Amino acid sequence: MATHLLLLFNFLFFFSAPKGDVPKSIYDFKVAALDGSTIDFSKYKGKKILIVNTASECGNTPQYADLEKMYAKYKNKLVIVGFPANDFGAQEPGSNTEIAAFCKKNYSVTFPMAAKITVKGDDKAPIYQWLTEKKHNGFKDSDVKWNFQKYLINEKGELMAIFEHRTKPMSDEVIAAIEK
Repeated sequence: MATHLLLLFNFLFFFSAPKGDVPKSIYDFKVAALDGSTIDFSKYKGKKILIVNTASECGNTPQYADLEKMYAKYKNKLVIVGFPANDFGAQEPGSNTEIAAFCKKNYSVTFPMAAKITVKGDDKAPIYQWLTEKKHNGFKDSDVKWNFQKYLINEKGELMAIFEHRTKPMSDEVIAAIEK
């Protein structure tokens, strides 16, 4: 009997425990970077922010090249933050160290790269809860459908656009939103 009660208690506690607080503003987020440092989003006030979930073994992986070109071109008004995730087809199996080495060697990535996270499901990182849930972002609900989906945040910290994974970073649609 005592064992059954203990199992029931553990079950109820696990499923009712909070998943983690979601900050109200994008500027309240501080996330671990690939190199072990911290990415503090409050440093990006006044700039647009493009957040992209990335993967090293995906058909969309060559988008890293265009993301790097975009970062170089718009550095004064845009920051790009990559979030490696292994949520789709196990296409990001590497460690943070391996991901950093891959990005540097193959695409000379200089924009901030966060540590590997989860972008969907029960373990979704708080920043992706903010990005995908209207109750947090004030813009709209969305689902991350695949690697390299893009979320654009304006200079005031408001989510303003979501671009599907097939939308190339240097597409007219993305560039127009950045230059807006």
